[in-house]
Amino acid sequence: MVEKIRVENLSAWYGDTQALASVSLSVHEHEILGIIGPANSGKSSFIRVINRLNDLKPQYKKQGQVFIDDKNIDAIHPEILRKRVGMVFAMPLSLPMSVYENIAFGPKRHGVRGKKELDAVVQRSLEAASLWDEMKDRLKDSALKLSGGQQQRLCIARTLAVQPEVILFDEPCSGLDPVSTARVEETMIQLKEKYTIVLVTNNIKQASRVSDRTAFFLMGELVELDLPSVIFVAPKDKRTEDYVTGRFG
Repeated sequence: MVEKIRVENLSAWYGDTQALASVSLSVHEHEILGIIGPANSGKSSFIRVINRLNDLKPQYKKQGQVFIDDKNIDAIHPEILRKRVGMVFAMPLSLPMSVYENIAFGPKRHGVRGKKELDAVVQRSLEAASLWDEMKDRLKDSALKLSGGQQQRLCIARTLAVQPEVILFDEPCSGLDPVSTARVEETMIQLKEKYTIVLVTNNIKQASRVSDRTAFFLMGELVELDLPSVIFVAPKDKRTEDYVTGRFG
């Protein structure tokens, strides 16, 4: 399999608090890597390192290296990196503007101006996020009027509009009902045909449903990384077994 992301001996701190401890792993192209673990296990810190969002935090420091297509992310301008590596957060962050302008915002920032081109980007992005049929007659409506599940898929579409290579999901269904969660999961599975996906989730069943491989983090350490059939049925590490069977976390 082609390696899209490579992480080597990654450690991270916020002041005196260590968030990650010597994490090493690879993410394959066109896979969904699920990341599970209890609160404060380093899951969100890990994906924030990948597109350098932690750089904005005071007292943050890291050791180790992260590569995208064999290029160190520290050598990539943050704005360029975040175009290549998009991120969808736990709470939908719709912009206070129309559905259309939410999608067009990123492409405009990167120099796309023609209406026909923007129209095509908006339609393509909404289709990829499984939202076009619901939104094609509501493009002028405020995005803030959409349901939570629709807003989350709109955020996915907005991420896709700038044509990333990697999409990071940070607990994208934590505030959604089961029906909306299922739609987002279906969208993620479809998206892996074109994108590489890293999914942080507190929902063990979700990780078992959608991930091609699953990583278990505990106290900043990568404990185990394997196929869901191993992680959720016959994990090698007792700590993983205790977590997925509900003995802690």
